[in-house]
Amino acid sequence: MSDTLNRVAQVLEDRKGADADSSYVASLYHKGLNKILEKLGEESVETIIAAKDAQISGDCSDVIYETADLWFHSLVMLAQLGQHPQAVLDELDRRFGLSGHAEKASRPSA
Repeated sequence: MSDTLNRVAQVLEDRKGADADSSYVASLYHKGLNKILEKLGEESVETIIAAKDAQISGDCSDVIYETADLWFHSLVMLAQLGQHPQAVLDELDRRFGLSGHAEKASRPSA
C-alpha cells in the first residue's frame, strides 16, 4: 500500500481519541457515522460536478481536488467502521484480471 495511504490511515486512527474541538476528523467521529456519510455524499456530488465541468473545460484540477476529498472521506468512513484502507486494496487485487461481468456474477446474492 502506498505510504500516503498508510500515513492517512494512521492519522485517522490517532484522531479517534482526540477531542472533537481539536480536529476536523475528530469532530466527524464525534458526530457519528451519519455525519460522515453525509459528508461522503456531499463529496460525491462535488466530484461528479467537477468531472462534468472538466469534460467541458478540459481542466481536471477541480476533479482531482474533489476526488481527493471523496477518497479522504471514504477513508474516514472506513476508519469509523474499524476498517483499514488495505482491505479495499485487497479487494481490488482480488478483482484484478476478472472481467466486470464475471466479478459481479461471483458475488453472493443478497
